[in-house]
Amino acid sequence: MNEPAGQSSLQGASVLVTGATGSFGNAFVQRALDLGARRVVVFSRDELKQSDMRSRFGDDARLRWFIGDIRDRERLRRAMHGVDVVVHAAALKQVDTAEYNPVEYIRTNVNGSENVVEAAIDTGVEKVVALSTDKASSPINLYGATKLCADRLFVSANHYAAHQRTRFSVVRYGNVLGSRGSVIPFFRRLAAEGKPLPITDRRMTRFWISLPQAVDFVVESLDVMVGGELYVPRIPSSKLIDLAEAIAPGADTVDVGIRPGEKLHEEMIAADDSRRTLRTGNRYVITPYLAGWGYEPPAGEPVPDGSAYRSDTNDLLIGVEELRELVAALD
Repeated sequence: MNEPAGQSSLQGASVLVTGATGSFGNAFVQRALDLGARRVVVFSRDELKQSDMRSRFGDDARLRWFIGDIRDRERLRRAMHGVDVVVHAAALKQVDTAEYNPVEYIRTNVNGSENVVEAAIDTGVEKVVALSTDKASSPINLYGATKLCADRLFVSANHYAAHQRTRFSVVRYGNVLGSRGSVIPFFRRLAAEGKPLPITDRRMTRFWISLPQAVDFVVESLDVMVGGELYVPRIPSSKLIDLAEAIAPGADTVDVGIRPGEKLHEEMIAADDSRRTLRTGNRYVITPYLAGWGYEPPAGEPVPDGSAYRSDTNDLLIGVEELRELVAALD
């Protein structure tokens, strides 16, 4: 997943992270500081989480703390003044909750993303990377549909900003191992309490990426982006039942059925997108449908036409022992 070494685009930059108090945001802010960012703006709507984060980071003078919601375009404009790089991580993310609250997900994930685009162009931000999800590829649930809309907004924003300096790209990856809300701490807690682990379907597979890998991938994507790309890492996937065995060997399991809006297998690149997809190193690059801003595709090997990048047919499908090593690395 590593790109050639060189100066990071974060070095000396003013950086803003939306949704910065989440698991990814905390890790990315630390990485930005380590890479020599001049200023890092933490933008989120929860003052308690910001207070907790300030306690962890101490009194680093490079940090700025903005209470705000991405639904508020004027607040985003204010926060983005003087910013060079934006990482858009804010979103509502729970699949089942989205099915019961669709309008709220549209207001945040779609309308909020539009606000990020508008504010970034208005304030002259140079680079914007938005975080996507495997659920945005061939979506069957409301959450995935809103994230697909957001992906398209960010890619198309390069047309909108064609004569401005602002460029937009998207990063899409799978489930983050050990993040807040991850199945791993949930399974561990149940196992410690002697309770059976709930399995939605024994055939179910998922993509996995560690939090440091996710942060690295976003940083590398910022460094190589031109604008309009959708970047996908080559990462392992596994059966959910194998993950349960890796976390709690021999633990009892109980079948609970697939939740509303869930897929049996996840997908990060749809078959219909394969004709626009290149493999370069340990990443895939989905190039834009239209590139009127003068887009030049990167060097890379085209993937087979009609191929999909799915968690059940992934050539990096791993078993219990490899999963056990990944889980152990989280401690």
